[in-house]
Amino acid sequence: QIYLAESGGGSVQSGDSLRLSCTASGRTWGGYGMGWYRQRPGHEREFVAGTSWSGASTFYADSVRGRFTITIENSANTEYLQMNDLKPEDTAVYYCVADPAVSLIAKNPEYWGPGTQVTVSA
Repeated sequence: QIYLAESGGGSVQSGDSLRLSCTASGRTWGGYGMGWYRQRPGHEREFVAGTSWSGASTFYADSVRGRFTITIENSANTEYLQMNDLKPEDTAVYYCVADPAVSLIAKNPEYWGPGTQVTVSA
């Protein structure tokens, strides 16, 4: 079992930046893909960003590409989502995800964190 815990959510204004963190624990770690999803009010959960364990491969949803950056710190089993130029439509609960297969991060990841709220006001 892998446990994921997000932190860094909060309330900001349009144009501000925020960094989310997610630390993994549990069974032996390494070689997993990690990523982020979000659920906006009135919408289904959607993929936001993903990365391979090495960080060499990253991928993004069109809606955040160029504004959000995903990174990973292997030594700390932690991934980050740097969110710049936030917009009110970025308001959502953000979830950390992980899966042994990087190819599944943007489709149907196995492990999910409880989520952290990000609120962006105009």
